[in-house]
Amino acid sequence: MHAATERLLKDFLDRIEPAVPLVALWAHGSLGAGDYRPGRSDLDLIAVLDSPVTMQQWRNIKAVHRSLEQPLAGLLHCSYMPRQELDDLAAEHVTWAHERIFRRPVTAVTRRELHTAPLRLYGPPPGEVLPPVSDEDLMAFVRSDLRDFWLAKTRARRRWLQDVWVDLGVLTVARATVTLREGRLISKREAFDVLAGMDAPENVVADIRARRYGTPPPVLSRFRRARLARAFVRSAIRKALA
Repeated sequence: MHAATERLLKDFLDRIEPAVPLVALWAHGSLGAGDYRPGRSDLDLIAVLDSPVTMQQWRNIKAVHRSLEQPLAGLLHCSYMPRQELDDLAAEHVTWAHERIFRRPVTAVTRRELHTAPLRLYGPPPGEVLPPVSDEDLMAFVRSDLRDFWLAKTRARRRWLQDVWVDLGVLTVARATVTLREGRLISKREAFDVLAGMDAPENVVADIRARRYGTPPPVLSRFRRARLARAFVRSAIRKALA
């Protein structure tokens, strides 16, 4: 593991464990799948608690995250799941992400990642605590995420001028297509190979790869990139849902 990332995770665990009744702490996403890029990838964590979060613990969680001053701290996200709600896919859990605290569900994709590519940081592994997610629930979430979130986001043009929307949109539809077709999850790195078979615009894919892996970037205007990425995402979603 990257040294700065390891220091941040240790510092976070040392601070959060006394602040809330922690049962387990796991990483998923790029860190669990072995595709983590320091300074580029988010640090996606799940904390399991012994009881629901109280108002005091809400304040404690916020204070702990705000106290982290290491360079990668802004990329550390964590959802806090009481053990009493682990089997409820619709339950909204206290979450720190993007420098703020709010509530959101822990998705079927995250739950499946925790069973297939987890990194255990504290306590028992996910297989001993977290109920598995069914294939039906996984497929239903992926389809609804494409239809209700990503397809809706393609209606507006301006957001596609931003790197984050291009990167996440293109890679997400590739990963979702594989899940719907084969029933498995793939990493962002694997998604690049999939995109070649989906007629994704090569210069857009090269642009995304350059930011993630430091390869030579193509000569591509931001406006042309936005048009190509948005059109590809719309088309790929419709094909995946057909």
